[in-house]
Amino acid sequence: MTFTRRDILAASALLAASRPMSAFAAVTSLPRDADVVVVGAGAAGIAAARKIMAAGRKVVVIEATAQVGGRCQTDTSMFGVPFDRGASRLYNPDINPLAKLARGAGVDIANVASGQKIRIGRRNARAGEAEDFLATLVRANRAIDDHARTVGKIDLPCANLLPKDLVDWAGATEFVLGPAATGRDLKDLSAADQFRALDRDTAAVCRQGLGTLVAKLADTVPVVVSSPVTRIVWSGRELSVETQSGKVVARAIIVTASTGVLNAGKIRFSPDLPKRQVDAFARLPLGSTDRIAIELPGNPLGLGRDDVLIEQSTNNRTATLFANINMSSLCMVDVAGSFGRDLAAQGEGAMVAFAKEWLTKLFGSGAAEAVKRTAVTRWDAAPYALGAMSGALPGAQPMRRVLAEPLGNLFFAGEATHETMWGTVGGAWESGERAAESALRRLSGVKEPATDAEKPARKQRPRPQRVAPAAGDLLGPTGGTRPR
Repeated sequence: MTFTRRDILAASALLAASRPMSAFAAVTSLPRDADVVVVGAGAAGIAAARKIMAAGRKVVVIEATAQVGGRCQTDTSMFGVPFDRGASRLYNPDINPLAKLARGAGVDIANVASGQKIRIGRRNARAGEAEDFLATLVRANRAIDDHARTVGKIDLPCANLLPKDLVDWAGATEFVLGPAATGRDLKDLSAADQFRALDRDTAAVCRQGLGTLVAKLADTVPVVVSSPVTRIVWSGRELSVETQSGKVVARAIIVTASTGVLNAGKIRFSPDLPKRQVDAFARLPLGSTDRIAIELPGNPLGLGRDDVLIEQSTNNRTATLFANINMSSLCMVDVAGSFGRDLAAQGEGAMVAFAKEWLTKLFGSGAAEAVKRTAVTRWDAAPYALGAMSGALPGAQPMRRVLAEPLGNLFFAGEATHETMWGTVGGAWESGERAAESALRRLSGVKEPATDAEKPARKQRPRPQRVAPAAGDLLGPTGGTRPR
């Protein structure tokens, strides 16, 4: 049964091919000094640098890898169509800052059409079964929201709040609300964090790839690539950023590295950061979402363009299928959560083997036999990412605000610092602009306004219910929307 409720999953679209993303980065040598040094050339770092440049201040972005984009990376050569290895969608495009910037950058934005299928064994779900699953998701989301709304400061894992009578839909419900949407199992997710997330009722994709868009927006930004930052000095007397290639003296520093990288201690701070900041790194860990891209010529699955499919699973050994991307033979099997993390740790061979096994279970042996070229992502093993999008552990929702607090002239940005748009590229971009504004005020001698680090200005008024949780788009393209 095919149904078109945008309340569960949204189709993923990776459309027309584009130039290599590295062509867009403005690469420069390491300067001796700058008004502001930005650590990391992902969405948050590029946003911060553009804001500082617009104010007429000298800025340099120092990036550990060989390319800009962070967790937004588009491969345009492997399959002949743009393959977003990381983030692939923009939520709420009518207010998303990147959607507006895309038009000026010459990148096409297309709304994602709703439509997905549920597989029960080797058949599609019937109309009544699909409606039953939808109702189950409604009840599960309502239970999480009701607790977060009424209990106040007592935060619990989302898994503890699920109704006990989910029966045949228990596995699919836990997968959709947890791993597929956030990269984390529900037992490791804060109910308060899920409740505060901004509604994501609509989504859009970049026809040339989201990684391509971020790289294009970095076109005029001075970025030094392949220069991992090893140490940041942020004492009152000195601010500097050190790399193996040299040191840059700064008047302000904005760090946009992921919480995974920061928690791993890949960047040393002198003096040591306050304990509350360090605790925030640990309590806002990155979830796991990876992609197994497969080529299936001839459409052996009999699915439509950009179809999305999940199964009535009985355990966490499951995935999301994105079929026939942009009318091509490219399909993607996305794995996530603890199962996805364990699978990716076994390497590419194990990941491809699982994809074939899973497709065989749902469509028969002919599906696996039809697979041609394959590619996988392994973001947990990427040394300067170490995961997908942040997810607050139970009780850790306030840590997002802590992480966004300025420490003198040292600032942190990134999706993990955004209380309502965490896990999204739009949230990362807004956090970078926010940190840049704070840094510019500090450089101008303007006192920081006495307001919360995160203003929920775009939080929509509560509605009676939501169907899917706040979905991360930094790696997981499966995220649903959350009507309330």
